[in-house]
Amino acid sequence: MTLDIVYTAAAHATGGGRDGHVRSEDDRLDLDTRPPKEMGGSGEGTNPEQLFAAGYAACFLGALHAAGRELDLDTTGAEVSAEVSIGGDGTGAFGLAVELDVYAPATPAEQRGRLAERAHEICPYSNATRGNITVTLSLVD
Repeated sequence: MTLDIVYTAAAHATGGGRDGHVRSEDDRLDLDTRPPKEMGGSGEGTNPEQLFAAGYAACFLGALHAAGRELDLDTTGAEVSAEVSIGGDGTGAFGLAVELDVYAPATPAEQRGRLAERAHEICPYSNATRGNITVTLSLVD
């Protein structure tokens, strides 16, 4: 696949990875990372799953609005929440699972599924993860 690149983000991790520091090249993101308590850490900083969840939620919401324009559906007041889970896959490696909760109160109820599915087709995060991790879409009233 060839992309017509319009933007590239760059970030740098130092320290122990999950127990370290991340900083974007433009310094707009500058955070300590710590493993969550559930993984034996202090939980005092953010973690890669939280960062991924925030990025996916924001990206999917943008795709939802784009899908709404394409399908002539009102996405006023729409919101997306992302839950990113991590766990062992039984082979010694780790995997992720994502649940996206989609709230689109101005979209007619009978069209919300179509809207969410179209957003899932065009969202760059969804395209990057498709076939690699389980992504579940849930419509929230």
